[in-house]
Amino acid sequence: MKTNILIIEDNEHNMYMLSYLLEKNGYHVLKAYSGVEGFQMAHDHKPEIILIDIQLPDMDGYEICVKLRHNGIPKNTTIITVTSYAMGGDREKSLEAGADGYIEKPINPDTFISKMVSIHRNKNKK
Repeated sequence: MKTNILIIEDNEHNMYMLSYLLEKNGYHVLKAYSGVEGFQMAHDHKPEIILIDIQLPDMDGYEICVKLRHNGIPKNTTIITVTSYAMGGDREKSLEAGADGYIEKPINPDTFISKMVSIHRNKNKK
């Protein structure tokens, strides 16, 4: 059975790139283009991994992380922020909000999957 991954990303280009890489590597991809839509899809589909952009039009990725962690998604769900926010403290802010990992944009297509898998495995070792 394929691993379900939910991408919450409002940028069409970024959504295409992430979806393409994941599907090419055998993952089943669910797509949400807003925070509200992503939050609902996370509850409806219970994906194993959720990739969240921080800059979204309706609610930021930090808020989504906090709400997901406190509103009944399975504890073993891996949340990763994928963002162009790369200033000092942004990684820590993501982790404090409930993310398990942080990957900077622009993503490197050659290393993105291995980084995601590493974060997912480390989370599930705990």
